[in-house]
Amino acid sequence: MQRPDVTAQILDAKRRNGLSFTQIAEQTGADRVWLTAALLGQHPLSAEQAASVARLLDLSDDAAAVLQEIPPRGSFEALPPTDPTIYRLYEALQVYGPALKALIHEDFGDGIMSAINFNLAIDRRDTDAGPRVRITLDGKFLPYQWGG
Repeated sequence: MQRPDVTAQILDAKRRNGLSFTQIAEQTGADRVWLTAALLGQHPLSAEQAASVARLLDLSDDAAAVLQEIPPRGSFEALPPTDPTIYRLYEALQVYGPALKALIHEDFGDGIMSAINFNLAIDRRDTDAGPRVRITLDGKFLPYQWGG
């Protein structure tokens, strides 16, 4: 059994049981953004998390074991991505990425924002002009260190 097979099983069970990713996260006690990424194949689950997801979605022990394996990360099969929602995020980084980089360096110095020590949140904001998406990236600053 491979990770894409388990992801397909998860999506089938989610649909069959009428569950949202948010409901699955609430029932397993995990952050909804992190768990959604994990269920889509981007993070390994702990044994406890995998068991909880397997119980909730009626997955096999083999599937739970696969959920605990460290996956190859990254979901782009081609660049630029073709899914419109993902493409718009990619486009936003193409346009604003250099400015974000310049401002990170200006505010913090020479370094990067970690995507390993990282949190991400997505929220809906209702405004008079219609709904808006708020995405918060919260990464630890890691300064470049040269030499030993």
